[in-house]
Amino acid sequence: MHLAATSPPLNLGEAGRGITNARRFSLNFIITAAPFPLIHSFNKSTLIAHRGINVTNLHQLSHLSPIFAVFHSIMSEERSLNFLEEIVEEDIAAGKYDGRVLTRFPPEPNGYLHIGHAKSICLNFGLALEYGGKTNLRFDDTNPVKEDIEYVDSIKEDVKWLGFEWAHELYASDYFDELYEFAVELIKKGLAYVDDSSAEEIAKQKGTPTEPGTPTAYRSRSVEENLELFADMKAGKYPDGAKVLRAKGDLASPNMHMRDPLMYRIKHAHHHRTGDKWCIYPMYDFAHGQSDAIEEITHSICTLEFIPHRELYNWFIEKLEIFPSKQYEFARLNLNYTVMSKRKLLQLVNEKYVEDWDDPRMPTISGLRRRGYTPASIRDFCDRIGVAKRENMIDVSLLEFCIREDLNKTAWRRMAVLDPIKLVITNYPEGQTETMFGENNPEVEGGDGGRDMPFSRELWIEREDFMEEPPKKFFRLGVGLSVRLKSAYIVTCTGFEKDAAGNVTEIHCTYLPESRSGSDKSGLVVKGTIHWVSVPHAKTAEVRLYDRLFHVEDPSNEDGDFKDYINPNSLQILPNAYIENDLANAIPGKGYQFIRKGYFTLDKHSAPDKLVFNRTVTLKDGWVKK
Repeated sequence: MHLAATSPPLNLGEAGRGITNARRFSLNFIITAAPFPLIHSFNKSTLIAHRGINVTNLHQLSHLSPIFAVFHSIMSEERSLNFLEEIVEEDIAAGKYDGRVLTRFPPEPNGYLHIGHAKSICLNFGLALEYGGKTNLRFDDTNPVKEDIEYVDSIKEDVKWLGFEWAHELYASDYFDELYEFAVELIKKGLAYVDDSSAEEIAKQKGTPTEPGTPTAYRSRSVEENLELFADMKAGKYPDGAKVLRAKGDLASPNMHMRDPLMYRIKHAHHHRTGDKWCIYPMYDFAHGQSDAIEEITHSICTLEFIPHRELYNWFIEKLEIFPSKQYEFARLNLNYTVMSKRKLLQLVNEKYVEDWDDPRMPTISGLRRRGYTPASIRDFCDRIGVAKRENMIDVSLLEFCIREDLNKTAWRRMAVLDPIKLVITNYPEGQTETMFGENNPEVEGGDGGRDMPFSRELWIEREDFMEEPPKKFFRLGVGLSVRLKSAYIVTCTGFEKDAAGNVTEIHCTYLPESRSGSDKSGLVVKGTIHWVSVPHAKTAEVRLYDRLFHVEDPSNEDGDFKDYINPNSLQILPNAYIENDLANAIPGKGYQFIRKGYFTLDKHSAPDKLVFNRTVTLKDGWVKK
């Protein structure tokens, strides 16, 4: 296995946490993510013999001592293989492809990747890395009308962000000349012909699943005529839709894809890479398998909807007598409370239901990144859902659980008051400021450092932390009730003020000077702790509370337009939240836990004079079914 120098620099702590529950990706995750010297020859066979660690080779890995303990604890755990791992191991054992493993991730550059693509990315790259192989990133750019370099760049960014490096960046358009020659070869073999029929006529001639197709009059054209017509198509002599090239399959086949499928169509459109060189473009079913063969892909992994295409995939390879790549199918990711259709996501963007492709409510990888999801959490999610052959619906709460698990261990704790009301400590000296210490993360030994927080006579607290007439077991503030101010003092409510409309505007408290956190000598025990921000030192920020985009589990299967089921509370904007002053220096891309409120991250549009934070996820699942 070769490590690229641009592998994401994650520290061992992050690596170890990211793979605590991992199985299949545990090995590749550490190797691709840990910032150790480059390893130029390191694969599963070095460590593993029949699914266990080869103890006789361990002394050869002394230079990896910082991560060796993690390898040993994970790789020695027993677990079952998924069906794709079984296939790969059988191929390696049989000496197929000389023991080589080469996969590919083949996105179409006509939209942004979503969480379903993340599963495919983790599977293709993870499977290859697990067996010392490589993965190509190949763009299926065969439809210039829908493609754009913007999508190419976003896809590359997403793959790298997830922590993977491809062996080669390739494009189906790299093979346009070769694919054209493949088509010519099939014509010469009498296995392809030029058809002048319209799209409607071709659909009718294909028949139905219970009735065979009927041959078009153009099916009997001679090889010579077909060669000439195909060359004329390439030369631009015909308008769009005038002719197509079809494979001469089996019109009586129960598989509709075998009934003379289209191979080429005419499109006078500018291509983002080849310009105006071509006016005919190969269909996906023709370009896909042959591109795999050209690259000598050993395991072509697709989702279940491509099962009917496999017969045609194999037919082209057999008739062209080229490298025998083989296609395998797994269940795609279906996630509730969202939509995964690229067409529907585009609708949401174009009709302004969301801000853009990276709107934090979108299931796109860029949207999840902007919302504050981490690569480790998405890899963990993809590992937990596993690889199956049967379609099922995954609960989005599992994805939310994964990000909570990750951020709980990595996010710095900070205080932010989202619905503020003023608290005045009447016996605290006016004009005095003290410095309180707050650790960054109590989940990390030593607290992961900390920061100083100014404390003063006037504080902002959450409005919900006070009640005029508190019920029993209300352990926050009300007249006569006491709480601890996080990392500060115990205070007791003595009264409050109201405006003319009867709204509480200010809360009055007294504090116990001897109750300071870390040196409490008051002897008083209180059940409640609330967060706060010093009024004269607070910074103002806009806080965006994001929630699930739809209020029903499967909007695509509901009656009417799927957009009718958009959650009206999927975004709430709080324009004037108060945050502790340390958050003015928040690090882009880093997760923060706003104590008692949830996990947040700085938005990409945030600016020093207008801070904007996005809620990644709440501290607890508020959608749990009762």
